[in-house]
Amino acid sequence: MGAFLDKPKTEKHNLHGEGNGLRYGLSSMQGWRVEMEDAHTAVLGLPAPGMTDWSFFAVYDGHAGSRVATYCSKHLLEHIISASLGARGTQGLQAGSDGSTSDPPAPVPPTVESVKAGIRTGFLRIDEHMRSFSDLRNGMDRSGSTAVGILLSPDHFFFINCGDSRAVLYRNSHVCFATHDHKPCNPRERERIQNAGGSVMIQRVNGSLAVSRALGDYDYKCVDGKGPTEQLVSPEPEVFEMVRAPEQDQFVILACDGIWDVMSNEELCEFVKSRLEVSDDLERVCNEVVDTCLHKGSRDNMSVVLVCLPSAPKVSEEAVRKDAELNKYLESRVEEMLSRPGEEGFPDLVTVMRNLSTDSGMPPLPPGGGLASKRSVIEAVYNRLNPYREEDGSGADLEYHW
Repeated sequence: MGAFLDKPKTEKHNLHGEGNGLRYGLSSMQGWRVEMEDAHTAVLGLPAPGMTDWSFFAVYDGHAGSRVATYCSKHLLEHIISASLGARGTQGLQAGSDGSTSDPPAPVPPTVESVKAGIRTGFLRIDEHMRSFSDLRNGMDRSGSTAVGILLSPDHFFFINCGDSRAVLYRNSHVCFATHDHKPCNPRERERIQNAGGSVMIQRVNGSLAVSRALGDYDYKCVDGKGPTEQLVSPEPEVFEMVRAPEQDQFVILACDGIWDVMSNEELCEFVKSRLEVSDDLERVCNEVVDTCLHKGSRDNMSVVLVCLPSAPKVSEEAVRKDAELNKYLESRVEEMLSRPGEEGFPDLVTVMRNLSTDSGMPPLPPGGGLASKRSVIEAVYNRLNPYREEDGSGADLEYHW
């Protein structure tokens, strides 16, 4: 179930890019876990005939180690492409009726149905391929990983999910789609687990694994007489295809459960929307997401990928002004509290945060993020004015979230 550090590791890995009419940013943080087990994929322009205007993004949430998540982040896409294109692939020169040769016709992208079938086949193939790795086969490495992703063609979204990471689509200022988490207590998942001779206890497969679908996890995939999708844990993804609506589609968020544990679909999307109205730096927006989730109490690794579509929210002068006013108000309130120590002496950061949470005169906070999303602003002022702060600033962290 994972062990925890005494203090979270808050260093972030960031990436961003632009192409095919998209912009993306991502952020990942180890947080309280003793190991970083998340991985990700971000590809603009697929390396396949007829698919250079397609893109692929995914988040992998590893457990019991990072081996499977890391391998899938590097190789799952190639399995999906290979299975989607099938034997069509690239063609050689075509012979004419007079014996001459000519260039082959322009490559045709795969059909919707072949892509959906290819995604499923790609998952099953990589899962079977990894089973041959000696460390995974011999039980020296028992790791597994969820996988949530989106494959974007010029006309379609293909949402892909295997496990309890999640993808959401924000369209026309509403959450219009979200993938379904694969949890052992879900009736369909429970039925498969029981048919394979397993049980669901404390909402876990055999009382141990919290997800019912994943790549790897071969200890749960060795029931004789059962196919790969009939095991205690299945590597089969659910694939959802949607037609794109360019004038309404705003952004897609992919994230592991370290994010979703503390924010609902609507809360996260509203928070991201509010941040996009303040900054067009997608790495910064993603960093604010993981910081906010940390301060909301997430104890897991955290990874988020934000894919902005052409109709994504734009920076608003009014939103920037209001955000600056809020920051200024918070700074002044913290300064006021620290300038007048109470009977018990200099207030700690937790007390400051609690006092602010009951401040009826505070301007509106970012929707979905609340006061937790402004902790960095509050902490910066507190550390600057706190006469008892340690050199590294850790004296303020009597509790990391409140």
